[in-house]
Amino acid sequence: MLTLGPAEAGEQLRYAISVGADEAHLIATAGEDWDPQSTATALSSRIRDLEAERGPFDLILFGNESADAGGYQVGIRVAHHLNRPVISGIKAVTIDGDAVVARREIDGGFEICRLVLPAIVAVKEGINLPRYPTLPGRLKAKKAVIAEAGPAVTISGGLQMQILRTPVEQKTTTRTLGHGAEAAPAVVDLLEELGLL
Repeated sequence: MLTLGPAEAGEQLRYAISVGADEAHLIATAGEDWDPQSTATALSSRIRDLEAERGPFDLILFGNESADAGGYQVGIRVAHHLNRPVISGIKAVTIDGDAVVARREIDGGFEICRLVLPAIVAVKEGINLPRYPTLPGRLKAKKAVIAEAGPAVTISGGLQMQILRTPVEQKTTTRTLGHGAEAAPAVVDLLEELGLL
């Protein structure tokens, strides 16, 4: 399990260990907001370091979008950095030999995609049943050492707002046509005037 965030993110990693993750890695930040570009660069750098020690990961899973910004970008950007195939919006995943088979819902059905491993998949919420920590899992999480590293990149160079323009407020003319049933003839006259009848 790997995440980027402030020290408090370590609690989420401990929860992941309590429900079955083997190890946890935190790219520690000072709590500032990171844009998708900087986040993906930092995660890619750490994944490369881990793969240099262990070999390439067959499958890397991301959430489909972040809960705060909903940018849908980090998993796709990491895949680009690592030069791996990626698919997003996935509701079911199975491994079939040297490939991952992913199912994505579409209007009126679903589509099935096959990606050769190693690959990256961004999954939607609800892909699996909720898991709850067991007592042994909680004890393991309490004792677990979270591998912490500083980011290999800084936030600079990411997306920045240059200008925000708001449209000129449009003035409208409001006409009261009457009240209750007495207004009905005036509504009909207005619709005829507008060419809608």
